[in-house]
Amino acid sequence: MEERKNYVAHCLVLPYPAQGHINPMLEFSKRLIQRGVKITLVTFVSNWKKVSRKNFTSIDVESISDGYDEGGRAAAESLEVYVETLNRVGAQTLAELIHKLAGSSHPPDCVIYDGFMTWPLDVAKSFGLLAATFFTQTCTTNTIYLHTYKKLLELPLTQTEYLLPGLPKFAAGDLPSFLSRYGTYPGFFDTVVNQFSNIDKADWVLANTFYELEQGVVDWLVKIWPLKPIGPTLPSMYLDRRLQDDNNYGIEMYVPKSEVCIKWLDDKPKGSVVYVSFGSFAGPSAEQTEELACGLRDSRSYFMWVIKDSEQGRLPKGFLDTVEKGLIVNWCPQLQVLTHEALGCFITHCGWNSTLEALSLGVPVIAMPLWTDQITNAKLIRDVWKIGVKAVADEKGIVRKETITHCIKEILETEKGNEIKKNCIKWKNLAKSSVDEGGNSDKNTAEFVNELVNRRAALN
Repeated sequence: MEERKNYVAHCLVLPYPAQGHINPMLEFSKRLIQRGVKITLVTFVSNWKKVSRKNFTSIDVESISDGYDEGGRAAAESLEVYVETLNRVGAQTLAELIHKLAGSSHPPDCVIYDGFMTWPLDVAKSFGLLAATFFTQTCTTNTIYLHTYKKLLELPLTQTEYLLPGLPKFAAGDLPSFLSRYGTYPGFFDTVVNQFSNIDKADWVLANTFYELEQGVVDWLVKIWPLKPIGPTLPSMYLDRRLQDDNNYGIEMYVPKSEVCIKWLDDKPKGSVVYVSFGSFAGPSAEQTEELACGLRDSRSYFMWVIKDSEQGRLPKGFLDTVEKGLIVNWCPQLQVLTHEALGCFITHCGWNSTLEALSLGVPVIAMPLWTDQITNAKLIRDVWKIGVKAVADEKGIVRKETITHCIKEILETEKGNEIKKNCIKWKNLAKSSVDEGGNSDKNTAEFVNELVNRRAALN
């Protein structure tokens, strides 16, 4: 990317300290740089130490503290204590950083901050800066949490079905797990629900989605928030190809075995490989891992399965020795895998980044959600966007091997699978169009920059 000295504005970009939150905000930053905005990525010391690969240009990096510089969340005695410390120390060290940068040749004009943290908005406003909250989950999920925050959803849930503005009808079990299993993970519940405590003071609300994908709920939300959907935030070379050097996210928490994965895929038949990954945060239980292993084996399909080293002990004894058609790796270059012609479908936990990648790249999905918003995303995948099937769990919460085998065959071998593949191509084209020149997300990004420039001039 071209280095610009005459910046139209300077934004501090502050993601929540997790890879799934950093990547979308980093990609949006690249779109802003293209339009002349100076970007400073603000990271947390503890999180930045874990990043094994940093590959981006034209972005400055500054660090603040979550209060646990040596260990991050793992060093805190509980999630609740971590969040309380993050809020207090994060706000203090962000204020110190803004004060430092105020004396630089390009003082900041705006803070773009992750919606999981509300305190950056208050800090920004205390310095007279503009502020934009950035949602890394769907507008659907955020609308559900908004109704929870406003106590318009009664907890524990009492109804079997819910119909909220702009949304399809949801069974109680399709709502995020913090609601359907109320009382689990209170620290996370507080984080996602309290996102809206000061949102009325935000100058913009940015969302990693696109208008066509969530039209009904976006139309409702724009009436109450200054909302701009700006996604999907994949590297440009996988979408509109207008940022020629943007072919990866730019950071990796884990180093992928790129050559091993791609070489293995290269000699597999077109559309034959089942790709399995549950993301970078929480993996399936030992019992679920065993059922999944048996289901993959019984399907007789080629498969590539990403299992972190710490979780490979959950595999059935002798599984690695008996499986001829599978490749197991501890991490892989997911975008390269999803775009490989050998890929047939993606068994995913339905984290929003993975879901959006599959949808944007035209890959059929087998949904195996574990918790949080993944449950809601799985509903959208199967019933609204129709880009996949859901591997339904039994009364113990385990998806059995027979179900997994059936889902694989349904995608790869049936007429229903062919219909799903047609829908995948439709959404792939809409995702690309949204960020391409003149698309809805492209126009929203341009509007954001123009409004930022105008408001900056008004403030100065």
